[in-house]
Amino acid sequence: LTGILNGIDEDVWDPVTDHHLAQPYGPRNLNSKRANRRKLIERYRLAAGEGPVFGVVSRMTEQKGLDLLAAALPRLIARDGRLALLGDGDAEVVQAFREAASAWPGRIGLVAGWDETLAHRLIAGADAILLPSRFEPCGLTQLYGLRYATIPVVARTGGLADTVIDHNEAASAAECSTGFVHAPDSVRALADAIDRACDAFADPPAWGGLMARAAGHPVGWENSALAYADLYRAILEERA
Repeated sequence: LTGILNGIDEDVWDPVTDHHLAQPYGPRNLNSKRANRRKLIERYRLAAGEGPVFGVVSRMTEQKGLDLLAAALPRLIARDGRLALLGDGDAEVVQAFREAASAWPGRIGLVAGWDETLAHRLIAGADAILLPSRFEPCGLTQLYGLRYATIPVVARTGGLADTVIDHNEAASAAECSTGFVHAPDSVRALADAIDRACDAFADPPAWGGLMARAAGHPVGWENSALAYADLYRAILEERA
């Protein structure tokens, strides 16, 4: 088997030209992302706060690890975080977030279903995007997050681990980190990653560096297309 990462459609997913957004922005004017953040907070009726706004755009299933996120919500709330969710799926998982939104009004908002425009607006407006999947062959949402300077918080599995560089001490010192990576299938590990994201968010230079590196990370098809070409060439050579 040969694993090759996906890429995203960089014309459809481009914060510079995305007509869904309240205000376009890009790597050179990341401050303009704030207008999208304000709109997202308004759309989800989230309260003001000092902590980051986390986002989820996903199928609501155990494969996506969203039951783990439901269990980790007390830590997110304790750190003054807010959460905007978009998606549908397993009734039990969706109900867990409905109950959480009722228990923590203004801190958690859920739109159950699918809305393409809102998906773009959520990814542009959130500070960080959560993907605590138990398994993920590649994943696209973390790539959208990188493109939109919305910092991925992902499980160390499959393509999530291959596309996000953890903001640990060494990567931070080398200024190469692009997100937060945690052990899969663990509420505690996810909660700790949320903690680390909140710590970095409270340090504007650190968070600004993460945003700039995320926005500059390659997420298109150029490298993957070359990998496919190399693979096909190798197969043909073996059969010659």
